[in-house]
Amino acid sequence: MNALLEPVLDWYAASARDLPWRRPGTSPWAILVSELMLQQTPVSRVLPVYEAWLERWPTPADLAAEPSGEAVRAWGRLGYPRRALRLHACAVAITEQHGGQVPDRHADLLALPGVGDYTAAAVASFAFGGAHAVLDTNVRRVLGRAVSAREFPPASLTRAERDLAEGLVPDDRPELWAVAVMELGALVCTANGPRCDSCPILDLCAWQRAGRPAYDGPPRRGQTYAGTDRQCRGRLLAVLRDTDGSVAPERLHEVWSDETQRTRALAGLVADGLVVERDDGRYALPG
Repeated sequence: MNALLEPVLDWYAASARDLPWRRPGTSPWAILVSELMLQQTPVSRVLPVYEAWLERWPTPADLAAEPSGEAVRAWGRLGYPRRALRLHACAVAITEQHGGQVPDRHADLLALPGVGDYTAAAVASFAFGGAHAVLDTNVRRVLGRAVSAREFPPASLTRAERDLAEGLVPDDRPELWAVAVMELGALVCTANGPRCDSCPILDLCAWQRAGRPAYDGPPRRGQTYAGTDRQCRGRLLAVLRDTDGSVAPERLHEVWSDETQRTRALAGLVADGLVVERDDGRYALPG
C-alpha cells in the first residue's frame, strides 16, 4: 500500500500550477514537446517558446515538413539546442512510421530518435494514462527523502530506485500520481531550502524522522556557464538563428574573441548537426 498517495494527491489538487501541457485535451504531441523542452530548463523560460512552437507546428507533420534548421531557430535561447534536432527527428519518425500520431506504447516511444526512458515513460503516462514510474530528478529526490531517508539521490538512477518507484505506482489514475510527486519536488521538496513545513507528507517522511541527515555521497558540483564552450556555442548559434541565410566566419569572430575556443565550439556545432559549413566557407543552420 502506498501511504503517500492520498496526501500527495490531495496536496496536488489544491496546489498544482496551471500549466498548458497539463490541461485537459492537450495533445500527445504537445506533451512530447513540453517534456523535451523542460529537460534542464525552468518552466518560466519554456512557456513562451512552447506556445510559439505549437502555434507554428501543432502536429508532428507540420514540423517534419520544415528543415531541421528551422527547429533550431525556433528553439531560441532555451539551451541544449540538440533537443530541437531531436524533436525534429521525432516529428519525422512519427510522421513516417506512425501515421502522424504519437505512439501510445512505451516501447514505440522509446524507439523514437532521442527519446530516453524518462521521456517515454512521461509521455506514455501523461498523454495516455499509462502506469509507468516517471523518474525525473524531482521525483527521485522526493522518494529518496520520504522513503529512503536520503537528502539527495545517487548521481545515476539505480535499480533500487526504479523498483521503489514502480512499487508505488497506483492502479487508479497512475498518471496523476506521477505528476503530483513531480510537482511536490518542484515546489516544496526542492533541492535547496525545502519547504518542509508545507509538505503534505511531513509526518511520513523518513528523512525527517531520521533527523534530516546530510548528503554523504560524492561532491555535488554546480554547473558553470560563463566562459565555457557551452556559452561560446550559444553565442555563435545566436548569430545564425538571427540571420536569414548564411554568415561569414568574420561575423562569428565578432561575438567570441578566443580563436581556439571559437574554432573548437564551431567544430562541435557542425559535428552535432546544428550548423553546416558551406562550400564557400560560410556557415548556416541546417536545411
